[in-house]
Amino acid sequence: MASSVLTKAVCRAMQRIAPPVLAGSWDNTGLILESASKNAHTAANRVLITIDITSAVCDEAISRGVSMIVSYHTPIFSGVKSLTLATTLQATLLRCAASGISVYSPHSALDGVFGGINDWLAQCIGAEPPMVTCLDTDPATQALGGDGRRVTFDPPISMEVLEGRIKQNLSLSQIQVGYSPVRPDRLVSMVAICAGSGASMFSGLGTKADVYFTGEMQHHEVLAAVAAGTHVILCGHTNTERGYLPTLATKLRSELEATPDSELDGFEVIISEEDKHPLEFV
Repeated sequence: MASSVLTKAVCRAMQRIAPPVLAGSWDNTGLILESASKNAHTAANRVLITIDITSAVCDEAISRGVSMIVSYHTPIFSGVKSLTLATTLQATLLRCAASGISVYSPHSALDGVFGGINDWLAQCIGAEPPMVTCLDTDPATQALGGDGRRVTFDPPISMEVLEGRIKQNLSLSQIQVGYSPVRPDRLVSMVAICAGSGASMFSGLGTKADVYFTGEMQHHEVLAAVAAGTHVILCGHTNTERGYLPTLATKLRSELEATPDSELDGFEVIISEEDKHPLEFV
């Protein structure tokens, strides 16, 4: 059975937007679920963009007649020995399949590509392209992007200014900050950036950063960083990713508009309204 026209077109478009070669070796990206079902309530050319496929997002996709989901986070990381309704995530995927909805995930490839999520985070703290470099690159793929981002400020800026830019551009009223007692002046010349969870990437840095800017780190990782002289800014895992979705939607629309498949006339790319960070300040 052949893939649908939309599934093929979205896969090709996403591979151009976020080349799979940039994905981490630990990651699982690409076409994660391909539905063979036809649903009378499904709009053949409607794509939903989300960070995660939660039960609420699945309900939304079905009610809005979506036939494909681009989920930034992959819903399947490792081998699955069975698919049952006993596990919430698996039940969600089974509902998608039964409703004629396929799923594509770009995850870490979208982080690392030039113009992707890590570059967007660099822009959020006020960095222009000459100030931004990759934390790590593979010579074979360095023309496409690399891991994390390093932002250099000359002259330095204060932590207060940096915190204000992050809260404003990520639309957050509160963030978590760990101040290093080794750096009482709190001046920032170099920021290391990683969307989502960045501790493992930061641990391999050859040059120490003044600030680690990421979504989340474990307790002992924060303690080690501040003890070594690096301030830490944590915003919540998906809060460092969700703000990029409008940019991704624009890129996907542009790629689909250029597709030679005439059957895609009238396609629609929408952003999930139910996709939210799972934690709140109360």
